[in-house]
Amino acid sequence: MAGDRVPPRGGRGGGPPWLLSARAPARQPGSAPWRARMCIRDRWDPEAFGRLSERIARFLGTGRFIVWMTIVIIMWVLWNIFAPRDLRFDNYPFIFLTLMLSLQASYAAPLILLAQNRQDDRDRVNLEQDRKASERSIADTEYLTREIASLRIGLGEVATRDWIRSELQDLVKELEERRDGHVVFPAERSHGRDVDDR
Repeated sequence: MAGDRVPPRGGRGGGPPWLLSARAPARQPGSAPWRARMCIRDRWDPEAFGRLSERIARFLGTGRFIVWMTIVIIMWVLWNIFAPRDLRFDNYPFIFLTLMLSLQASYAAPLILLAQNRQDDRDRVNLEQDRKASERSIADTEYLTREIASLRIGLGEVATRDWIRSELQDLVKELEERRDGHVVFPAERSHGRDVDDR
């Protein structure tokens, strides 16, 4: 049958194998488009580039960079003034030096801005975490304040040691008076009055 035909050895359709291997395979309906070459975006790591830019910006902000740049500029100028004419590569007014410094500045400014943006993002995340931590600490403080207030209210209703001691002393005095003088407790007096009333 026509649908059961096997394609030639080189692949789909005819032609030499080296040509067929470079062709794109047939797309199935609903499948993703085939890319012949790997895109640069697949190998792009923005975090690695951001870390590199921060390293460069950190180095550009040090005194060591200023010292090295000053040494290079002085050597550049001295070489192009005092070296033999055949070995000079940038005569006065040092246009190539100006171009190199402009190129360095044009790359340094975006790298510094990128590093600052990353630092701003980190500061924003840190501020958000600090805000959440402060909200949690405020909530914990309010909870502890309510607990302490309820404990104070509860302690107001609890018998203290001094109150129990004074009650026990009064009870001991009444027991001693009853034993010595046969004094009747107020409860017994009221109970006896109830019996007499009957």
